[in-house]
Amino acid sequence: MLKALSRFVFFVTGWKIIGEMPKDLKKGVIIAAPHTSYWDFLYARAAFFIMDIPMKVTIKKEVVNFPVFGWFARKLGAIGIDRNPKNGSLKRKKSMVDAMVDLINEREELIMMITPEGTRKYAPRWKTGFYRVAEGAKVPIILGYLDYAKKHAGLGPIVHPSGNYDEDLEKIMRFYRDKTAKYPNQGVL
Repeated sequence: MLKALSRFVFFVTGWKIIGEMPKDLKKGVIIAAPHTSYWDFLYARAAFFIMDIPMKVTIKKEVVNFPVFGWFARKLGAIGIDRNPKNGSLKRKKSMVDAMVDLINEREELIMMITPEGTRKYAPRWKTGFYRVAEGAKVPIILGYLDYAKKHAGLGPIVHPSGNYDEDLEKIMRFYRDKTAKYPNQGVL
């Protein structure tokens, strides 16, 4: 039903899907960029439904356990994340990166969507979490995008983290430079 609804939304609004996910790719981090509006999640989520990508996003575990809203959030791909130490130990909370790496490593299949800006507002640079998650879990980075000028939602190249963040980021940014955000003055690109 969500796939059919997504197709309808794309048809009515004139958006098109570009690219496809390799069928043999079971784990990875999808960058969703540029991210400047609440609409970005809705179009990206719809695109991934249409492309049959079982994309997930992380939110606090308490949210997915909340009646009604939790069910709806899970339907949209939310996974509850618990950063608390196991077994009631007094260790400090895990970082978000470590918690996401653990989630990916604990599963046979998991495509995690991350917005590298970390916010819809202007930020001078991307956060490094998406890269550190992919590097830590030893999974590729899939370049997902929305281009509001062309009304395209899709997937670009796959980048395997080399360990040289600056070099890899330059390759990634080169791909995104011609993608238009909903609010271009708020984007990093």
